Amino acid sequence: MSWGKDFALIPPVDLPARIKYNKAMNNFTRQKKIISIIIVAALVVGVSCFLSRRTGAGANVVDSPFEDLRTVMDVIALIKMEYVEPVSAADLMRAYLEKGTINGMLQTVLNDRYTRYLDPPAYKQMQIDTTGTFAGIGITVGMLDGQVTVIAPIPNTPGHRQGLRSGDRIVKIDDRDTQYMGLDEAVSLMRGKEGTSVTLTIERGKKEKKVFEVTIVRAVIEVPSITSAKVLAAPEWPTAYPIGYIRMTQFSERTAQELDQAMKTLEEQGIQGLVLDLRYNPGGLFTTAIEVADRFLTDGPIVHKVGRGGQSRETYSAKQPGTYRAMPLVVLVNEWSASASEIVSGALQDQGVAVLVGTRTFGKGLVQSIIPMRNGSALSLTSDRYQTAGGRDIDQQGIEPDVVVEWPEPEEGAVQEESLAEDEAGEEESEEIVDELLPQEEEEWPLPDDIQLLKALEVLQDKQPAPAATPAAAFGWELPLAG
Repeated sequence: MSWGKDFALIPPVDLPARIKYNKAMNNFTRQKKIISIIIVAALVVGVSCFLSRRTGAGANVVDSPFEDLRTVMDVIALIKMEYVEPVSAADLMRAYLEKGTINGMLQTVLNDRYTRYLDPPAYKQMQIDTTGTFAGIGITVGMLDGQVTVIAPIPNTPGHRQGLRSGDRIVKIDDRDTQYMGLDEAVSLMRGKEGTSVTLTIERGKKEKKVFEVTIVRAVIEVPSITSAKVLAAPEWPTAYPIGYIRMTQFSERTAQELDQAMKTLEEQGIQGLVLDLRYNPGGLFTTAIEVADRFLTDGPIVHKVGRGGQSRETYSAKQPGTYRAMPLVVLVNEWSASASEIVSGALQDQGVAVLVGTRTFGKGLVQSIIPMRNGSALSLTSDRYQTAGGRDIDQQGIEPDVVVEWPEPEEGAVQEESLAEDEAGEEESEEIVDELLPQEEEEWPLPDDIQLLKALEVLQDKQPAPAATPAAAFGWELPLAG
């Protein structure tokens, strides 16, 4: 499964990602020359046949069929050298001649939806995804079973207010069918100028599928990583001592700094335990996952990155400086917690620092390298697998929480749909889909009837609370904190 946000995070683009500027250019050049000789010979012969087939089918032929041959050669060389598993250059070459596109070639040979070619506009979007302000509808999207799927709406955004729900399948964007559409293209179509609208055709439900359209007006969206930081205390909450609650929705460049500020604020209010909510968090930057886990660990491994064929293994370890004050900790996870979320939750579980509550996580144990290319494009390439701190390979398996609490399925009557209608002035009203599971305003988190959160508080009652922090003890970590 791949991840993205219509307003921003194409990787995290979810997925753990790191920017990689060709670690050994000399090796790359040598291997590329060898591969290039083979490719050019094949392409000179094959491209004419390919173009003949396309022309016969009535397809538009580009002015210069050899314009992107250098890019094709670069991609094949990079896959040959850097991909997590050995790949045949000849197989890639044949697939390119058959499909006629780089991404068609990659999907045919690799069957890996995380490895994809990003043209210059898509790569530019990815570069701004982790830090910028965007005009879109405010949903996290990913590829699930080959379909563009809503992972989670961002609270208090247009998509959320129009009732889009986790698991909704986007079958059309305006008049464009998404069946063979890549995630990057889908995201770019949902983005646009502030005040313009986009119409999504949504398929909802598994047994009884419902298909409907919803029109959403784009808005400028600024989304922090930490969307809620509150103190949970009696009598409103069933707890004998004050518990901090932090909801983290992504792993971006700003996440660690936002977490520091949230912890500083909560410590000032005397928390003696913490709930870290990673539900519906699709991940993000690999390096940020390391930073976040390091905040809760004094030493020991955080994650192991296993290279091509298992021949190399790099361990990322925690360090004492910057570690938060020790206190009872519960991490909330669910089936939409993926990638960087699994690195953090796995490390804290394996090291015995936290109890995991919720449901089994998504199971994405692959690391993508984003490799810039000469023409302003980039290659997102699966370069490594990762194992949790305890050496578990969780790809396609996920992490089982210590305490399993299933989220109840919504009742049939919970979702209300209003048909499209025209008022007396002739203006069409957008269909309103009311989602009873997600609050309409971000300040409503945490939810008082959240059974997984209530179980987390119950678990914490069995733990010895940390002493209330003095200012010196609370803020003794060696990190700059925003005032």
